[in-house]
Parts: sequence; C-alpha cells; structure tokens
Amino acid sequence: MSQGGVSREQLQRFLALVQREPALQRRLEEAITADEVALLAQDLGYAVSGSDILRFSGQSASGVRVTRIDHPGEYPGRYV
Repeated sequence: MSQGGVSREQLQRFLALVQREPALQRRLEEAITADEVALLAQDLGYAVSGSDILRFSGQSASGVRVTRIDHPGEYPGRYV
C-alpha cells in the first residue's frame, strides 16, 4: 500500500472517531487550520497531515464531511 493510501486510511479512521465523540467534534470546530486538525489527530495516534486533510476536502467518511474554507490572503492549492 502506498504512503498516500495509509494516510487516507488513517484519516478515515480518525473521522470515524470524530463521528462518535461529541467532545472531539467541539475541539475540531475550534480548529482554524488543517494543520491544527492534523495535530489533534496526531495527538490521538493517527498519522495524518494538514495536506492529507486538504486533499480530502469535499469528501465524506463515516458521516463526517471535510470542507476547505479559503480565507482572504490565502493561496488556494498551495498545500497540494
């Protein structure tokens, strides 16, 4: 399995946990960047990067949808 496949699997497993844990959902709502979300995942033992999360934008797993929000002054696509 490629490294990208492992990261995607880890992200999907993390999102399944998010679906089950309201406290984790609240923590994610407070995160501002994909890197902050990735740090939460890493703290819980999931090998996920901010770039993994951004590449997953627009997709869903375990009932959790990942949506990228572009803020003024950002450069869309710079994390790819």
